[in-house]
Amino acid sequence: MDKPKHTPDGSLSTLVGNDRPSSDDRDIEKQVDSSGDPQPNKQLFPVTDLARGIVGWEGQDDPDNPQNFVPGKKWGLLLLISACTLISPLASSMFSPAVTFMAADFGETNETLLSFTVSVFLLGYTFGPCLLAPLSEIYGRRIVLSAANWFFVVWQIGCALAQNIETEIICRFFAGIGGAGCITLGAGVIADLFPVEQRGKATAIWGLGPLVGPVVGPIAGGFIGENAGWRWAFWVLLIAGGVLAAAVELLNQETFAPVLIRWKLEKMAKETGRTDLRSAYDGLDGNADSGPAAVRQALKLGLLRPLLLLVRSPIILLLSTYMAFVYGLLYLFFTTISSVFTSRYGFSSGLSGLAYLGIGMGFLAGLAFMAFTNDRILVRSTAKNGGKFEPEMRLPLMIFFSSILPISFFWYGWAADKHVHWIAPIIGMFPFGVGMMGVYMPIQTYVIDCYPKYAASANAALTASRSLVGALLPLAGPTMFADLGIGWGNSLLGFLAFAFVPVPIFFTSYGKTIRERWPVDLDGKKG
Repeated sequence: MDKPKHTPDGSLSTLVGNDRPSSDDRDIEKQVDSSGDPQPNKQLFPVTDLARGIVGWEGQDDPDNPQNFVPGKKWGLLLLISACTLISPLASSMFSPAVTFMAADFGETNETLLSFTVSVFLLGYTFGPCLLAPLSEIYGRRIVLSAANWFFVVWQIGCALAQNIETEIICRFFAGIGGAGCITLGAGVIADLFPVEQRGKATAIWGLGPLVGPVVGPIAGGFIGENAGWRWAFWVLLIAGGVLAAAVELLNQETFAPVLIRWKLEKMAKETGRTDLRSAYDGLDGNADSGPAAVRQALKLGLLRPLLLLVRSPIILLLSTYMAFVYGLLYLFFTTISSVFTSRYGFSSGLSGLAYLGIGMGFLAGLAFMAFTNDRILVRSTAKNGGKFEPEMRLPLMIFFSSILPISFFWYGWAADKHVHWIAPIIGMFPFGVGMMGVYMPIQTYVIDCYPKYAASANAALTASRSLVGALLPLAGPTMFADLGIGWGNSLLGFLAFAFVPVPIFFTSYGKTIRERWPVDLDGKKG
């Protein structure tokens, strides 16, 4: 009666990842078939499986299976984690316009150190995902997300009360580690809840925070720093983060199927007194040990998964590198906006934040386009492929959007360099926002489709690499633009973006071949 299936038969989602029977599941099916049971409508986990000690779902339509949650519940849980995902990226850039006020308080004049005070938050994004994602695949999404949220909130107090720049840097680093929770685990929650034909829209909603947050942050931070003082940027984050962390405690619930089945197993073992029970997700080896040695081994394997993906999966490494490159361009873009509009156009610190609306509107336009087209294109491509889904069907859109990216650097750079009316450079940022969303979303959804069971770890690999670049590359921005000027400095970035346009063509043409030639064992079953 127990079955590990996630969705009803006939759904497109039964064709990919952990939405289809794993090799272990098929082994169990063979084992049952070989028993000689003549039952004509035999299911994957017949009644005899419980007698054999295997605990799984109560059929394909089990309401406890997150894939079978009612739509309102699914989208409600996604919106909850998406709200948290907005606050964390907001914190990454909200402090940026107010950093000059902190510099005056601390008497700090080193521009590189001041820039690092802002970007060190992203360095926390580099380390946090590599720890939080594997833990969520061992202990569940809910407890790890809750712990990360409160960790983020507590460190805002340290940021607000810091009395020197060293303390500020340390507190922002640890706040970034906690803030990485929602950024990382959202991918896992999407894989837990949604079939493949709905993941594009779900990823677009969840992806709104990481891309819009850094844009809204400077707008809010500029006015707060100018009118209430730079410390109030952190008090506002403390209040908003605390409210959302409390909401997660009250409204969130576990969605990771292996953890839910483990809880079910423990309850059944207690009620029946049986000691031979094991989860359907534990395989067929009969050694589902939960002792200290097994826990240590699970932790070791889990913490290595993001690194394994980067080292052993060339396609994940290449996609991570490309996403990190685009992310680095974004943050180099950000390094000039505030100073350009205050020094060249006479904007105040508060008004300079409004200049980010150009790129923000581009993000929203790109997001809307991807939300409405990503899944539809996938369904049509699957139908044309004889009903066979392939994750690479997400990638062709990148070719068009990568071609849009370079436009902004030339438009914005030379409009600002030649002191064209302030609206011109703001409009010039729009194409980059559209293009970046068209690159970011397909990659994000692609890794979820490739590794649905370990989507959090796959996303951690992406997040860690791009955040490392986003944290360190902007430190070179002030020197580069001082030497080359706004026009030629941005043109250099535009030429680099143009040189990378063929990369999505390569991914679309050879991604499947690379993925299948270098598979990665994330379960640790091959030693």
